[in-house]
Amino acid sequence: MKKIFMTLVAVCFAATMNAQVYVGGSLGFNAWSSQENAGDRSETTFKIMPEIGYNINDSWAIGTVIGYESNKWTGVNGVSESAFTVAPYARYTFAKCGKVNFFVDGGLDFTTAKDADWNEFAVGLKPGLSVALSDKVSFVSHIGFLGYDVFNPEGDKNNVSKFGLDLDGNNLTFGLYFNL
Repeated sequence: MKKIFMTLVAVCFAATMNAQVYVGGSLGFNAWSSQENAGDRSETTFKIMPEIGYNINDSWAIGTVIGYESNKWTGVNGVSESAFTVAPYARYTFAKCGKVNFFVDGGLDFTTAKDADWNEFAVGLKPGLSVALSDKVSFVSHIGFLGYDVFNPEGDKNNVSKFGLDLDGNNLTFGLYFNL
């Protein structure tokens, strides 16, 4: 029994020695406003999306984003909301070109805003690329979303669901990772 236990400990230790943990994430800030004839409104959005992941091997990694978003509007009775996001994923790196890696994240996103009483659930693929700036630092970008998204605001029978490929600026993110 001792030999089996020690063998399992040695296998676990060897597996973690070849794996690599990374931490990082992204920050976002967006502000817009319209003039009087267009409704005299404005919105300010702030996002912080920390991320942690674990490289299983050269091609596969698993990780999660746990983030916070704050929106404030003027011209709409001064409404504000805060949202919390959890987004676990599995990452497959399908091409490596020197210091640039091309990957796709497959995962689930769940976002909830308690005060505004809405939830959003998405499942799909997010293609991206990673550029190694050094042995310890990488620049990472996600470009688009292919999948299914359901937005559930408060009330009955007013869900919004969509399926498809979305390549607009709302699905473009930039971040930094630190390889530990």
